[in-house]
Amino acid sequence: MSDEKYVALIAHDGRKDVMADFVRRHKKRLDGLPLVATATTGGIIEAETGLDVKRVLSGPRGGDLQIGAMIAEGKVRAVVFLRDPLTAHPHEPDINALMKVCDIHNVPLATNIATAEMLLDNLK
Repeated sequence: MSDEKYVALIAHDGRKDVMADFVRRHKKRLDGLPLVATATTGGIIEAETGLDVKRVLSGPRGGDLQIGAMIAEGKVRAVVFLRDPLTAHPHEPDINALMKVCDIHNVPLATNIATAEMLLDNLK
């Protein structure tokens, strides 16, 4: 894989099917980009699309923070984080930290399908 920056893909349990559908619909576009995802989301994407995905730990086990570190290191160009806003998450501080690091480092962050579509349409 090249030195090109990653597109990060993260989805809460209640949104993994939506993420898989999003990636399937945009497989041709995403196939040319380096992808990183939390463990379960990355496994689903790989299994359902055949795309190569670098996987980090699951979100509750520190994967959100690992991707946050990659953002701080300048290794991520965009994040699609399909959150489930109606469910409590024990690792909420990690989720907030990831969103904060996106803001600090000016990395585009999509948290729903509408913004994910816009983000992907505008990646250069």
